[in-house]
Amino acid sequence: MSAAARAENHDPVTGRTSSRRYRSYLDRRREKIKQDKGHLKNEEQPTDRSRSFVELGRGFWRLLSDHHPTVYFILAVLTVSVVFSLALPYSVKVVTDYIVADTPGPEALAPYVALPRFADGPNAGEVDRGAMLFWLAGLMIVTAAVSTAIGMTGRWLATKLTKLLMVELRHKVFDHAMQLPLHRVHEIKSGGVASTLREDAGGAAELIFHLLYNPWRAVIQLVGSLIILAFVDWLMLVGALLFIPLVWLTHRTWIGLIRPIYRDVRRTRQDIDASAAESFGGMRVVRGFAQTRSEAKRFVGSNNYMIRQEILAWWWSRSVDIAWALLIPVATTAVILFGGRRVLDGTLTIGDVITFVAYVGFLLGPLEMLASSATNAQNSLAALDRSLDVLDEPTEFAATNAARAGAALRVVDSASARGEIEVRGLTFAYPAPTNAKGDEAQAPRQHVLEDISLRVSPGETIALVGQSGSGKTTLCNLIARFYDPTHGSVLFDGHDLRDTDVASYRRLLGIVEQDVFLFDGTIAQNIAYARKDATEDDIVRAATLAAAHDFITDTERGYATVIGERGVRLSGGQKQRLAIARAILADPRVLILDEATSNLDAESEALIQRSLRTLMDGRTTFVIAHRLSTIRSADRIIVLERGRLVEQGTHHELIEQGGRYATLLRMQLDPGEAEQLT
Repeated sequence: MSAAARAENHDPVTGRTSSRRYRSYLDRRREKIKQDKGHLKNEEQPTDRSRSFVELGRGFWRLLSDHHPTVYFILAVLTVSVVFSLALPYSVKVVTDYIVADTPGPEALAPYVALPRFADGPNAGEVDRGAMLFWLAGLMIVTAAVSTAIGMTGRWLATKLTKLLMVELRHKVFDHAMQLPLHRVHEIKSGGVASTLREDAGGAAELIFHLLYNPWRAVIQLVGSLIILAFVDWLMLVGALLFIPLVWLTHRTWIGLIRPIYRDVRRTRQDIDASAAESFGGMRVVRGFAQTRSEAKRFVGSNNYMIRQEILAWWWSRSVDIAWALLIPVATTAVILFGGRRVLDGTLTIGDVITFVAYVGFLLGPLEMLASSATNAQNSLAALDRSLDVLDEPTEFAATNAARAGAALRVVDSASARGEIEVRGLTFAYPAPTNAKGDEAQAPRQHVLEDISLRVSPGETIALVGQSGSGKTTLCNLIARFYDPTHGSVLFDGHDLRDTDVASYRRLLGIVEQDVFLFDGTIAQNIAYARKDATEDDIVRAATLAAAHDFITDTERGYATVIGERGVRLSGGQKQRLAIARAILADPRVLILDEATSNLDAESEALIQRSLRTLMDGRTTFVIAHRLSTIRSADRIIVLERGRLVEQGTHHELIEQGGRYATLLRMQLDPGEAEQLT
């Protein structure tokens, strides 16, 4: 490889070329195979092992639980189609032995079939062999047409079910991923999730063909061929049966090693998709630091690495094909030699040998199909394995719900909710990150909040103050029930949030964060995100209160303007005003403002402050802000330091105390401004 090519394949993050990564991967694969062999000998659990074929089969059958009747009907239709197709090769024996050679002769068929005979002439009363050929040809055409029609019906139903299951499985995985704990969502890259939904959840549906349709077709054809061959010559049948163990041998030798490689390929593809999405999402940073070339190298290197893995899987798969490509001619030759000698001995007819050769193809074809299906299924099984990984992950608050099993969750609504929040002895540590197997790391977790107790009356505005990392946002996350406390509790209107239906509670929340997230849609769609039934007047009213109506009407299409992914076509201040309008339209009982005006200029902030005061009126509000214009008007200011509540009171009370709040104030302002605020 040239120096330029090596540079293209060099990963600036890992510091390795794709070839070095691939060699390292092969070393890990060989080591894992040794470990798995040791597992078989020592009966110890291997360190990293995907689900067995039986486990995946059961999991797939459970996913098909709503479609079992359709599956049974498809297999029944397929059975009829295969039975009809099995009758066609036997026509060769009829032509050869009964029509052409007349051994034992058409007359032997007279008790079973109305044979065509000459009506007059020198051959009157004898069997008309030419007519028999035409009748047989017509019967073969009808049989083939019926078999094809029935087969196409079954295949169309199987294809339709595959597409339906693909949509259902993607929906199931997406819905489950949306309910994962927040810390797991943060650990999974967005591009990786998209890859899992598109590639894994979609690829698993192909198992309808790889695991059901094609194997069932092969089994019916195999059994039918064996039955017919038993009538032709049982001795040759015994020889043909010797090929069947080769299916197990090829699976044991090759196929069992393919699925882990396909799983690794899919994991690499997920990482590539996640990295690409991350690069485009952070394009301003990438270009700002002149790293476009570096990101391109990383993308190319990762793709080269994945291609090497795919080629490895291809060679393992083709090994099975090569084995069967050699086996079928050998088997056919053996039948011709053995059967030919028996024809010469007079123990078999020519039609028997020709029929046997035809059905040996029908016999070996299903065996090859079983081996091929087992090979092709490994990719889909790897996709199913990864999809089940997501579906097996515990959902948000699964442990809490299990501990409270049997207790009816309290459903809250806007009409009856008062908005009282109470925090009792709250201690919290973020969940430990999970490894590739979904298990939490065992490292000790540090408490972010320690023994916080706070009671907030309905309609009260609480300002949270403290240095970065003091726990302000974490406390708001717990109030929004994005997490459950490690110790202690959060109560809403006197009831523990863990006893409250989380969906109904969150419908009472309005959240405006510093890092505003907007969807790639119109301005109106983003404002109305929390209220799908909002009218145009409702949207305009909310935008007006958020001081956003003027800049919206100045855009090309007004409220119908598409703002691009994450609102890329808007300024930071414009995005924040849309987020405030979204919160206003939601009409929440509990409002959380996390640096909600940080991206606004002084003029825009002055316009919004009046709207925010209107929005906060009568609502329990938590404000995280450094600008004193918001903090001073709060009913109470809570000062956090290193996860502990160290001070609380009004602005003037805390200034008079001269404690931590006063110190933070002096750090932000010059002495003259600080003196005026006291």
